[in-house]
Parts: sequence; structure tokens; C-alpha cells
Amino acid sequence: MLAGVHPQDLAIVKGLVSVAWADGRVVAEESQIIDSLLDAYAASPTERREIQLYCRQPRTLADVPVHDLSYDDRRVLLQHAVLISFVDGAQDEKEKQLIDELCEVLRIPSVEARGIVRAAEERAKSSLHVLSATD
Repeated sequence: MLAGVHPQDLAIVKGLVSVAWADGRVVAEESQIIDSLLDAYAASPTERREIQLYCRQPRTLADVPVHDLSYDDRRVLLQHAVLISFVDGAQDEKEKQLIDELCEVLRIPSVEARGIVRAAEERAKSSLHVLSATD
């Protein structure tokens, strides 16, 4: 485990790596979001390097340390996951399926999950122009 980053924050980042890999690749924009979260969490250079190495291998939801996530953190992860699924310009079918699976893994009731996903999709779609301008 990384020393300076809170375990729940690290679990969110690792969960996002799994979502980024859903379409079989991690694009630069997805890496930028992960880097921005590491900035927000004040990750050390060593922690950043460990996450970079973690990102190099394909990841699945089985790699998400769900037990490190609180009730609220699970919802934050879901919201961030929806955002990262749109950052390369579109949410593909594999990413949609992964978001559905993530809801199950995170044990978020389906009615609540649909509302979270819908709101996050609307935010992501309205932010696409901002996200693509960060290149």
C-alpha cells in the first residue's frame, strides 16, 4: 500500500484504472484524469510512480480494493468512473457494461445507481469540450 495517499483514495484511483482499461487501452486523457486525482490527493513521486506502473497492465474490477471504500467513496468512484469513460470522446459499449458491473461490485442499489450514473453522464457530456481542451 502507498504510504501517503489515504487507502480509500488509492482504491478510487485503482478503480478508475480498471475503468480506463475497459476498452482495451488507456488513452492520454484518461491518464491525465488519474494524474489530476493524484495531484488532489497530494501523492508523492514514489506513489505516482507506483500508480504509473499499476496502469501499465490491463486491470479489471477484480483489482479494485472494494473493501477499502466507504459508502460515500463507492459513489464517488462511480461518478469518476462515468467521467473517465467519456474522456476519450465517447463511452463505448464495453465501458457502459463495465459501469453496470461496477455498480454491482460496489453494491449500490440499482435505483440509486441509475440516478448517479445518469447525473454523471450529463455532467460528463457537458464537460467534453473542457476535457478535450486540456491537451
